[in-house]
Amino acid sequence: MDFSIPERIKGLLPQVREFVRRRIVPLERNLLQRQPFGQAEAALEEIREEVKRRGWWLPQIARDQGGMGLSNLEHGLLSVELGRSPLGHYAFNCQAPDAGNMEILLEQGSQDQKRRFLEPLLQGRIRSCFSMTEPERAGSNPVWMDTEARLQGDEYVINGSKWFTSSADGAEFAIVMAVTSPQASPHQRASMLIVPCSTPGFRIERNISCMGDPGDSWASHSEIRYSDCRVPKENLLGPEGAGFAIAQQRLGPGRIHHCMRWIGICERAFELMLKRANRRRISPDATLAQQQFVQDWIATSRMEINAARLSVLHAAWTIDQSGSRAAQEEISCIKFQTAGVLQRTLDRAIQLHGALGVSDDTPLAWFYRHERAARIYDGPDEVHKMAAAKRILRRYASSKNEQESPAS
Repeated sequence: MDFSIPERIKGLLPQVREFVRRRIVPLERNLLQRQPFGQAEAALEEIREEVKRRGWWLPQIARDQGGMGLSNLEHGLLSVELGRSPLGHYAFNCQAPDAGNMEILLEQGSQDQKRRFLEPLLQGRIRSCFSMTEPERAGSNPVWMDTEARLQGDEYVINGSKWFTSSADGAEFAIVMAVTSPQASPHQRASMLIVPCSTPGFRIERNISCMGDPGDSWASHSEIRYSDCRVPKENLLGPEGAGFAIAQQRLGPGRIHHCMRWIGICERAFELMLKRANRRRISPDATLAQQQFVQDWIATSRMEINAARLSVLHAAWTIDQSGSRAAQEEISCIKFQTAGVLQRTLDRAIQLHGALGVSDDTPLAWFYRHERAARIYDGPDEVHKMAAAKRILRRYASSKNEQESPAS
C-alpha cells in the first residue's frame, strides 16, 4: 500500500486546516459556554456558504450528487483536519448522523424518497436523525428490539421507544429501525422506515443530559416515543426485513468516519498539550516540558496517534480497494484502537492542564464529555474485540487445516 497523500488533496489539506483554525474554531465559544447551539447556526450558515463557494461541500459524496467525490482514504485525511473542531464536519455537511443517512438514501432510497428527503439533506437545507437504540434493549445486540412497525392497509403503524437518537432536536425526518416481521429469523425481522418528525405520534420526550450537558439542536441526543405513528408504506427503505443488513452497510463506513474525526481531536488535544507544556512554569526557572513524566506523555501520545492514524488509513484504503465486507476485521480493530487512543490522549491533555483542563476555557472538557462515548456507540469496544478475534481465529484455523496433511 502507498501511504503517500494523494495528489489531488495534497494542497487542499493545509488550506482546510487554516480555514478551520481561522473561521470555525472561533465559533466554539458557544459550545464551551453552554450557549444554545442555535446561537451559532447563523454564523455557521455563512461558513457553509463559503465552503460551498470553495468547492469543499460534501467531501464524502460523489460529484454527480454535488459533492467532492473523495475516496475513503482521501476523506479520512481531510476528516482529520475537520475533526480538530467540534463544528468542522458540520460546516462541510459531512457530520453524523446526516452523512450516514445520506449513504442509506443514496443506496436504498426510491426516486421519490431521494427527491423528498435526500436532495434537501445534500443541500444542507434540513437535518435528519437515525433512530435505532432502545432504552430497554442492549445496543450491542442490534437484532433484539421491541419497537414494531405493523403494516395496516397502506400504512406502517410504529410503536416503541428509542433513545440516544442523535440530532433529533430540530431534525426534519428520522430513519427508524423497527420490527416488521416478528416471526422471521433474527436478522430478517427489522426494517428501516422514513418518519417525518412532524408525523402525529412522533414525540421527543427529552434531550438526554450527557455528563451534565443536554445540548440542543444538532448537538444533542434525544429520547423518542413512537405512539401509533403512521407512515405510508412508500416510506419503507429498501426491502422489508433488510433493516439489519442496511444498518451494517451504514455503520461500516460510519465507524471509519468516526475514527477519522477522532484522530483530528487527538491532534488538537496534542497541540494543546505541547503549548501548555512549553508555556506553563512550575517555578521561575522550570516548565512542565522539562518534567520527565510530561515528556513520557508527549512521546506516548505521539506514538499512539501515529499508529492509530495509519491503521485508520489502511482500513479506509481496504474499503476503497475491496469494499466494506473485506475490511470488517480492520474496521473492528480501528474502532476500539482509535477510541482508546482518543480517551487516553484527552485524559493526558486534561491532566497536563491541571484545573484549567476540567474547565470550559479550553475544548478539552467538552471533547471528553462528548467523546467518552466513543468506546460505546456503533458497537462497544468489547463487541469489536470479540468480532475481530473470531475472524482472526477462523482464518488461522482454516489456514492450519490446509497446511496439515492427513495422517497416513
